[in-house]
Amino acid sequence: MLLYAQTPARRNRQILADLIAAVVAAGAGWFALAGPHPLQRRGEAGRKVESAGEGFASALDDAGETASDVPLVGGLLKKPFRSAADAGTGLADAGQSLQDAVSQLATLVAVVLIVVPVAFVLLVWLPLRLRWIRRSATVRSLYDGPGGADLLALRALTGPPGDLRAIPAPAGGLADGWRRGDQQVIAALSEIALRRAGLRP
Repeated sequence: MLLYAQTPARRNRQILADLIAAVVAAGAGWFALAGPHPLQRRGEAGRKVESAGEGFASALDDAGETASDVPLVGGLLKKPFRSAADAGTGLADAGQSLQDAVSQLATLVAVVLIVVPVAFVLLVWLPLRLRWIRRSATVRSLYDGPGGADLLALRALTGPPGDLRAIPAPAGGLADGWRRGDQQVIAALSEIALRRAGLRP
């Protein structure tokens, strides 16, 4: 089983296509995972909100503890500070929730940025490569089998006529030479069919 064509032009095109597929896949992974992502700035905002909420809650807790030392009314003074501190804790929780949501979104975006280009490359490039591998194996198997050169010669005759101009035509033409079993014509035509598939005799 051949992975690449034996003819230089087709082999070079296949190698170039493989390199492009690899570069697109690697580039998608690098772009998705490397460097600061714009969503990280949103996560930074969540961290700031969390930090501010924790600082606010801590300061109000301290103020409430200080106010509780006031004789007679300390307990009453502490309650508003405690309520405000709870609001600060809620703000910190909101900041943490924002960070979690941004983190999940960033993960989803990274997965999409990797999966979509790689899937596109695989859907376009892989079927073409597999089809060529399968077709080249079939053509080689035909050529190596009994009467295979004759079949490939017929395939060359029924294909695009451009390559046929290079073959010196016998009296009566190439089709007549093939019908008569002219071995030189059959060999030349089967070689054209092989070259079209990227193979050598």
